[in-house]
Amino acid sequence: MNVSLGLFLLGFYFVLESSECRPSSPCLYPPAQWCRSAEKCGVQKHCFEQKADGLNQTDSPVEVALYYESLCPGCRQFLVLQLYPTLLMLHDIMAVSLVPFGNAQESGQKPPYTFTCQHGEDECLGNMIEACIMNLTQFSFPIIYCMESSEDVIKSAQVCFQLYESKVDWNTVMTCVKGDLGNQLMHANALMTQALNPPHQYVPWVTINGEHTDDLEQKATSSLFMLVCSLYKGAKPAACTGAAKKVDRSYL
Repeated sequence: MNVSLGLFLLGFYFVLESSECRPSSPCLYPPAQWCRSAEKCGVQKHCFEQKADGLNQTDSPVEVALYYESLCPGCRQFLVLQLYPTLLMLHDIMAVSLVPFGNAQESGQKPPYTFTCQHGEDECLGNMIEACIMNLTQFSFPIIYCMESSEDVIKSAQVCFQLYESKVDWNTVMTCVKGDLGNQLMHANALMTQALNPPHQYVPWVTINGEHTDDLEQKATSSLFMLVCSLYKGAKPAACTGAAKKVDRSYL
């Protein structure tokens, strides 16, 4: 999938969502994030109604963690076709963590650490860029999605970043990548990956509420949406139940 197609799919979802609440022009975030910046996005009434309808639950969200590599074909497929679409639809009842490291190897007893990646130096660079983006931005997932859905993950990085973070200089990301911060972020990802129990055997490696089993991995990679809906203990959102929802469009 090239960058244009990836952005088209994201934009298509944006158009569908905007039929319910159309954000004002200063809103730069995708629909899943509108209620986190309700005043700026001009959707205060919509978000208030969400709370009234019980969509913002006090029950613990389903925690989904993806341990992956930036250039791994299977990882990219899961992130683009399962994880991101599910998050867009079920963002109120799930929490997502991305850990780019996977089957990489770390060497060195103290910083700067050296990393060797399964798909070569470009993958190490991609991992580092994505780790830095996650550290430097509040809403990083759309950027990571944009990169991973593109034809070339590395070449699309700057375009994807500037699409969603136009006020942040791309050089800030590259300073992180080339400096101590990026090295420390990758070391932290290495430690998190090495601490997995059971130890990861392949990527993508998915944990659900901190747990990994063959059954959970199979369910997550075949239909993450159904899995999250089934595991959430609170009142199910309309997306899970298929219930029709009456929308007041008077604020459009």
